[in-house]
Amino acid sequence: MDIRTGLPPRRALLTAGLAVAVAAGALSGCSAAGAPKATPAAPEPRPATPEAAFARLMAGNGRWVSGDLEHPDRDPQRRELVAQAQHPFGVVLSCIDSRVSPELIFDTGLGDLYVLRTGGQAIGPVVTGSVEYGPMTGGTPLVVVLGHQRCGAIEAAYKSLRDGEPLPGNLQAIVKALEPAYELTVKNPGPDPVDTMIHHQIKVTADDLRANDDLGPLVKKGSLGVVGAYYSLDTGKVAVLTGAPA
Repeated sequence: MDIRTGLPPRRALLTAGLAVAVAAGALSGCSAAGAPKATPAAPEPRPATPEAAFARLMAGNGRWVSGDLEHPDRDPQRRELVAQAQHPFGVVLSCIDSRVSPELIFDTGLGDLYVLRTGGQAIGPVVTGSVEYGPMTGGTPLVVVLGHQRCGAIEAAYKSLRDGEPLPGNLQAIVKALEPAYELTVKNPGPDPVDTMIHHQIKVTADDLRANDDLGPLVKKGSLGVVGAYYSLDTGKVAVLTGAPA
């Protein structure tokens, strides 16, 4: 104590401050540099059956609807894990619509899904072959044909076919691919013919994939499910129309 000022000597203050700093540094080192890094959680096993894959997707859609998202498989560790090989558990054929992103709608991540997007889920040989790739080469157990509310491609095709006015350029190829759904709609248009046609297009496409020469045997064997589903832009919910695994 300095008799004149009533304060501790300067040397004592410096010594005490140094001791505090060393202690703080030691604690900091223990909690940061010295502490072992957290081990990333092991990835959830890939669903091996149509039922398990379907349940995984629908659980993810439930989180999308509620907002309780997990954002799984979206980090550097996942990127490194799938860099050399991929084993997606589902194939989703959806529309090009900017509001319909399967990875978001089903709360999935990198390496979880094969995703194909065409106007109105229109298919042809290249698209069908792309859908077949996962099930035929890697045992992917589920295919989902995902149509959606207020589909602009189907609305344009409906009006083109109804009015007999072809669309410009290669857009007419989409119209041609959607003709079967349009013909079904003409027979029973319902209160909203465009939405009726959307539902028909989902079912026609799913039925065609389910029964084709390559996927059909896998469906009969029970190793593949082909689901037709409708996505509501208003609610975010996916409703199954056809082919839900038992």
